Amino acid sequence: MGFTNDPTSPPPEEPEQNPFKGTPFEQLFSGAGGGAGFGGMDLSALMGQMQAMMQPHDGPINWNVAIDMARKAAAQQPDPSPTSRDKDAIADAMRLADHWLDSATDFPSGVTTTAAWSRAEWIVNTTDAWKVLVEPIASQAVESLGNALPEEARAMAGPLIGMLSQATGAMVASQVGSGLGALAGEVLGATDIGLPLSAPGVAALVPTNVAAFAGGLDVGDDDVLLYLALREAAHQRLFAAVPWLREHLIGAVTDYARGIQINTAGMEEQVRGLDLSNPAALQDAFEGGMFDLAQSPAQQAALQRLEITLALVEGWVDEVVGQATAERMPTAGKLQEAVRRRRAAGGPAEQTFASLVGLELRPRRLRDASTLWSSLRTRQGTEARDGVWMHPDLLPTAADLDDPLGFREDAAAPDSLTDEDFEAGLRDLLDGTGDDRPKE
Repeated sequence: MGFTNDPTSPPPEEPEQNPFKGTPFEQLFSGAGGGAGFGGMDLSALMGQMQAMMQPHDGPINWNVAIDMARKAAAQQPDPSPTSRDKDAIADAMRLADHWLDSATDFPSGVTTTAAWSRAEWIVNTTDAWKVLVEPIASQAVESLGNALPEEARAMAGPLIGMLSQATGAMVASQVGSGLGALAGEVLGATDIGLPLSAPGVAALVPTNVAAFAGGLDVGDDDVLLYLALREAAHQRLFAAVPWLREHLIGAVTDYARGIQINTAGMEEQVRGLDLSNPAALQDAFEGGMFDLAQSPAQQAALQRLEITLALVEGWVDEVVGQATAERMPTAGKLQEAVRRRRAAGGPAEQTFASLVGLELRPRRLRDASTLWSSLRTRQGTEARDGVWMHPDLLPTAADLDDPLGFREDAAAPDSLTDEDFEAGLRDLLDGTGDDRPKE
């Protein structure tokens, strides 16, 4: 089928009206070829081009592509396998860290296994956690793409929509892979972004990146390793002792994903003039903000919840490690400040998520949170500080971080706190009878 230049031939049939006319997809699905299809588009050729861009996969992201790209990106710089000496040094540092932390918190050790990972091993061993974090966002973006089309277009272009979803998944996989590859080049351990990325109880550090981090500090390598082991072990204690915390953080990401909507008006400029025969051009369009995701009020609330909880996690770790090292490690203050700046300024994790969908894993208020936890411990003791993690409704709010020294300033430290007393107080707080602060 198609047009002919033979003047004796009958006039060509009027091409079928493009069902995408009047939508941001009109330019994309018209004039793509002289064969049969919508608006003269050769549908079979287009589908062939799409197939060439991707491989079959389940779910919204082709994780084989993502992990392959991440490992190739990590391999662009030396990535030696950890030696036996590396593994022993990390295991020894974790044991000493756990011993020191016993005096700083009543939460028991959460470390069951220690590990030294190369960058490639970090990618492989954290993939399951990234799937949980990224897939809700990618799935909603792919679904929103289909929903952005008019009903008539969806009905007539069923196979094509499926191909577009696959292509979108491949493109998102490319972005995720690039982001994880960059992240692997800088991340220090399994909990470096404030979320537990390893299997439960696995405390891991990346020796190559730890050495690079230590190289920029005027501190001995042994102190740097021990300090990072303390932070890793403290994260593990918190997530092991507070079973709802991980789902609370992931729930904020999922709530954010539910609100994703494709800005079809913004897509029009992106799709106009795209060369479907050039996968690189399509890739650039997607990476250049083809999905302009304006944040809804619900998404903003989810992001605030995520940001505040991350700050509380990082602030608690900062305070507990500071307490554990106060009389044992003279260089701890310098290391604390280096880590605080690294986390609060936004490291590679923030860049990874921001480049995908604008979702930042950055505890902007780490210092306020650390001050809050320290003040609460000073006034009421370790048990009261750690008891706040009993339930998400007990967590400090953004308003509390505005006045960290005033958090529960009217509450007196009990001489002794039985389980029955604590549970009664917890019920009062959750019922609203023991705390009249407005909730977020």
